[in-house]
Amino acid sequence: MSSAAGAPSDGGGDRPWQSYHTAYTNGKAGMEGVDKEKVQKVIYEMSKGSKYFENEQKKEAITKQKIEHLRAQCAKLNDNDISHFQKKILELEASRDLSKIWLHTDMDAFYAAVEILENPSLKGKPLAVGSMSMIATASYEARKFGVRAAMPGFIGCKLCPDLVFVRPNFERYTHYSELARKVFQRYDPNFFATSLDEAYLNITEVCIERGITGEEVASELRGAIHQETGLTCSVGVAPNRMIAKVCSDINKPNGQFILPNERDAVTTFVSTLPIRKIGGIGKVTEQMLHQVLGITTCQQMLQKAAFLCALFSEGSTDFFLSVGLGLGGTETPEHRLRKSMSCERTFSATNDYSLQFEKLDNLAENLADDLQKECLKGRTLTLKLKTAAFEVRTRAATAQSYISSKEDILICAKKLLKAELPLSLRLMGLRMSHLCGEKDDPTIPTQKTLDRFFRLSDNNSNVNRTNGASSNDASGGDDCNIGATTKDECLIHDAVTDISSDQHTFFSNDENIFVPEERSSVNYDNEVVSSNLLTCDDLGGTKLDGNTSNSKVTQSEKFDDLSHFTSCKASASSSKPNQQFWVDGYICSLCGFELPPCFEEERQEHSDFHLAELLQQEEALDSSGHLTKERLAERQSTTPTPKKKLKSSKEGKHIPIDSFFLKHNKKL
Repeated sequence: MSSAAGAPSDGGGDRPWQSYHTAYTNGKAGMEGVDKEKVQKVIYEMSKGSKYFENEQKKEAITKQKIEHLRAQCAKLNDNDISHFQKKILELEASRDLSKIWLHTDMDAFYAAVEILENPSLKGKPLAVGSMSMIATASYEARKFGVRAAMPGFIGCKLCPDLVFVRPNFERYTHYSELARKVFQRYDPNFFATSLDEAYLNITEVCIERGITGEEVASELRGAIHQETGLTCSVGVAPNRMIAKVCSDINKPNGQFILPNERDAVTTFVSTLPIRKIGGIGKVTEQMLHQVLGITTCQQMLQKAAFLCALFSEGSTDFFLSVGLGLGGTETPEHRLRKSMSCERTFSATNDYSLQFEKLDNLAENLADDLQKECLKGRTLTLKLKTAAFEVRTRAATAQSYISSKEDILICAKKLLKAELPLSLRLMGLRMSHLCGEKDDPTIPTQKTLDRFFRLSDNNSNVNRTNGASSNDASGGDDCNIGATTKDECLIHDAVTDISSDQHTFFSNDENIFVPEERSSVNYDNEVVSSNLLTCDDLGGTKLDGNTSNSKVTQSEKFDDLSHFTSCKASASSSKPNQQFWVDGYICSLCGFELPPCFEEERQEHSDFHLAELLQQEEALDSSGHLTKERLAERQSTTPTPKKKLKSSKEGKHIPIDSFFLKHNKKL
């Protein structure tokens, strides 16, 4: 957040950069003496008129609308609305745990420090690791000029003309990270790292067993890190993880800060702490809290507790009040199975198709290598695209079987990318989800295609017809296998995005027909999300979407080499008990997220998110081969009463589908 966080957001006057909230983030270590207004002005002037600037203005307008809505809500509150908050504070206070000692360690300017260690001639020079497009990190010499991570390199050069650039070398950074982690294990075998250069350690047992203080452990650990790696780190020690992270940033570089395990010490520490220092409170949340309730410090969270309880959801309120009380996590998080694996690359905007597919090929290779290193396979591949206008699109496809090879990933990724062209891109990424370890049961049932369904039905009919016949007769009818030689199966797009308004097509469970549903696209927090469904059937090959009329296509033309992908996906019933709706007109009944009625497109996107989540849950249940009692009861409650078998009309124009296949099999 800029130094002018509270400045009007209309951007008028002779100092418009003060309202450009993306211009300058919260101060980092080594930037305390920087002329922030000067830096902010340079960033504003060099960004003005760019696609990025325009996109940030759109996001800023959305944030302003949210703030206005919260102000309107706040103005309507009465004494009864804000009287029930003291109990919540007492409940949270009762959960305070001062028995644990947590240590957070953060390597100092890690990437830059590694490069200086490998090339001592760079020492003392203003150094940036990255490129003219983006800076990954900056040395402390460069930070004095206002150069920081996540800043475009050309702006860094404007601020510091002598800035030296070094290309990132992640293999080198990973090596030094592993050396540091070996030191961490000596103090906490169950430590967990949040990045290559940061980690949390529970040092409670070490302090008790060795009879030393957290301060002594911090000093000892910093010395061991320097001895093993040649690098320095900064450390924070506190009763919980949230405060420990804040403490590690106080005496950077190569320093430490210890907060005693005492309630008074904790509450005094957070009383004047800016809210932006807390992990989880970003630019938008800071703007809302400041401009609606005047909150800038953690202590003010408690002073405004009544309004927070009235304006925000229960989950958000609990977090805000915990921050005000100085509460944070004290238990070591349980190890969670990886849910996805991804990689992405940023590059200069290009509409060169060959270059885009070259980038895609490299991403597929990197993702395949990462999956195979972890002995993982996945079923859902998501393609992420960021256009030259900074709009983000995601397209996904679900495989019939688990895949991990570059070839399989690339087959799907190319199809997803081709559907988007022509397009000018500046970022591309691939993510694999619905993961399964190679040691897991490979026979887990997956989705059936129409081709497999009809083939199985036809095979069963063949068995019935040939019962009692010779083996030669029973096995001789190759042409009786409907679709037996079909190479390609169908592709489903799960979480597809588009910029324009589309007609969305879902496959109905109740009747074997495609039901179109009109829906608009949305631009919510710079991610445009909708749910286009592209389908194809092996018997006729029909493609349905919002931009093309129904037309016959052949498998070889549209879906070659897609034998891994399937199109059997159904939309959730709108009558299910866990259907999402808006409580009081603005609170999501499923997750508590708040959106005012005027945000029609954002609300639709939010509803689509829950629909996609439900579909994934159903798919996971189906693939496990069993359903919970609750899910069975839900399905029974939503299953329509079986209809009476349809009779053929007198004119003979309409016959039931089962009669059609029975008649067809008899002819064969």
